[in-house]
Amino acid sequence: MAYAPATAPLKAVTLTHVRYRRGDSLGHFLAWVSLIPVFISLGGFVSHFLFRRELQGLFFALGLLFSQVFNEFVKTSVQQSRPATCAALEMCDSHGWPSSHSQYMFFFAIYFSLLCIRGLGISPRSRPFLAFLPWPPAILTMYSRVYLGYHTVAQVFAGAGLGLLLGAVWFWVVNSILVDYFPAIEESWIGQLLYIKDSSHIENVLKFEYDNARAARKKLSQD
Repeated sequence: MAYAPATAPLKAVTLTHVRYRRGDSLGHFLAWVSLIPVFISLGGFVSHFLFRRELQGLFFALGLLFSQVFNEFVKTSVQQSRPATCAALEMCDSHGWPSSHSQYMFFFAIYFSLLCIRGLGISPRSRPFLAFLPWPPAILTMYSRVYLGYHTVAQVFAGAGLGLLLGAVWFWVVNSILVDYFPAIEESWIGQLLYIKDSSHIENVLKFEYDNARAARKKLSQD
C-alpha cells in the first residue's frame, strides 16, 4: 500500500471541522450553530427526499446546491483572504469572501419564509411563526463565523446579501416558471417510479394527509 510522504502538508475535511477556544462556552455553542447548514442538508433535505418526495423541497435543495457552487466560483474569482485568525484555524489556504455559511443560511431563510408567506401547503395559522423560524439561526450562524474567527464582518454580510438575492430569485424562478412543469414531472416515468409529487396546491397538507390516513384506516376496518 502506498502512503503519502511524511513531509506532505495535512488538510482537514472542513465539513464538520469547526474550532473554538478551549473553555469558551459561547464559542462551543456557536461552533454547533455553525454546523446548522450541515444538519439542514444531511438531516433535513435527505430525510425530506426519503419520506416526502415533494417537488418544492427538491427544487429548494437544488437552489441551495447551485448557491454553494456559485459561492465557490465567486470566492475563487475574488480570492479575498480570511482574517488573521485563519492561521490558528488552519484555514488560510481557502478564501473568505463571501461567507458560504452565511450565504447558505440566508438563502434558506428567505426561500423558506417565502414558501410560508405564499402558503404553499401550510395552514394559515402556522404561516407567521414558520416564516420567522429560520431567521434567528441565520443571524446566529453569521455571527458565529465572525466570533470563531473564520470570516470578517464584511465577508459574512456579503454572504448574507448574496444568499438573500439568490434565494429570492430562485423562489421566483421555481414558482413562476418551473412550477408549470411540475405535473409533467409527476407523470413522468421517474416521477412515478420514485413517487415524486407536488402538494403545494393543497391548502393544508398535514390536515389533508391526516384526513386521508384516517379515511383509509376506516375503509380497511370495514372491509
